[in-house]
Amino acid sequence: MEKKLKKLSKRVNNFLNIYLSNINSSALIAPMKYGLFPGGKKIRSKIIFDIGKMFEVQNKKLIFLAASVESIHAYSLIHDDLPCMDDDKLRRGKPSTHIKFGESTAILAGNSLLTTAFEILSDKKFNVDDNTKSKLINFLSRCSGQTGIAGGQYLDLSYEKKKVSLKKILNMELKKTGKLFEFCCVAPLIIKKNNKNINSFSNLGKDIGLLFQIVDDLIDFKGNTKLVGKKTKKDNKKGKATIISLLGYENSVKYANKLKDKIYIRLRKYSHKADELRKTINFIMERNK
Repeated sequence: MEKKLKKLSKRVNNFLNIYLSNINSSALIAPMKYGLFPGGKKIRSKIIFDIGKMFEVQNKKLIFLAASVESIHAYSLIHDDLPCMDDDKLRRGKPSTHIKFGESTAILAGNSLLTTAFEILSDKKFNVDDNTKSKLINFLSRCSGQTGIAGGQYLDLSYEKKKVSLKKILNMELKKTGKLFEFCCVAPLIIKKNNKNINSFSNLGKDIGLLFQIVDDLIDFKGNTKLVGKKTKKDNKKGKATIISLLGYENSVKYANKLKDKIYIRLRKYSHKADELRKTINFIMERNK
C-alpha cells in the first residue's frame, strides 16, 4: 500500500506543481506550495482512484478531482494550524505555514488554495461537460464551506472544554472530515452520470470520513510527535470534544472496528471490484497501530 500511495502522491503533486507553475507569477505561490508539498499520504486521492476504478472512470479525469481535493485539504490544514484556531506549530514534520511565512500570508495562501480547487474543476483541460463541472463545483463548495469543513471547524472550536453528546460530536466530525471524503466517493459517479449509486456512495464516504477522523483522534491520543509529523496528545489538553473524550480509548477502538465492518458490508455487492478500496480502508485502520 505504501508503494501505491507514494506513486499516486508523486502523480498528484506533479500535476499540482505544474498547474501552479503555469499561473501568472504571484508571491503567494511559494507559501501555497509549502502547504501542499510534499503533502500527506494522499488517502483522499487514493479513494477517488479506487472508486474511479470500480466504475471505469478515466485516470486523466480522476487526477483533476484528486488535485482539487488535495488543494482543499491543504487549505483547511493551513487555516486549522493558525493561532486563532488550533495553534499548531508543526505540520507534516515541518513548521506550519504561518510559522514559516507569517499569519497573514498563511491565511491568504489558504484562501488561494481554496479557490485553486475550483479553478482546477472549471479548467478547460478537464474533459467533462459543463453541466458535470457545475455539479462537481457545487458539491465541493458544500463540502468545504459552512455545511462542511468550515462549519465543522467552527463546531470543533466551540465545543472545547464542554460536555457534548455523541450525536453532536458525530455531526461535527462528519462536517469537519466526512464531507470531503463524501465528495471523494461521489465525484467519480458524477463524472460517470451514475445517479442510481450516488446516495449509497454518499453514505459510504461519510462513514469512511468518520472512520478516518476517529483513527486520527486515536493517533493523537497515543501517537508519537516525531513519527506522526505533528504535535500529539493536544486534544486532551485543549479539552477537545472527541469520541475518545466521551467513550474512552478502548471503546473508541471498538467503535472504529464496528464502523469498518459497516463499510465492508456496504462494499459486499461490489465483490473483487472493491478490493483496492478495502485495502485503503485497512490502511486507514492500520495507521493507529
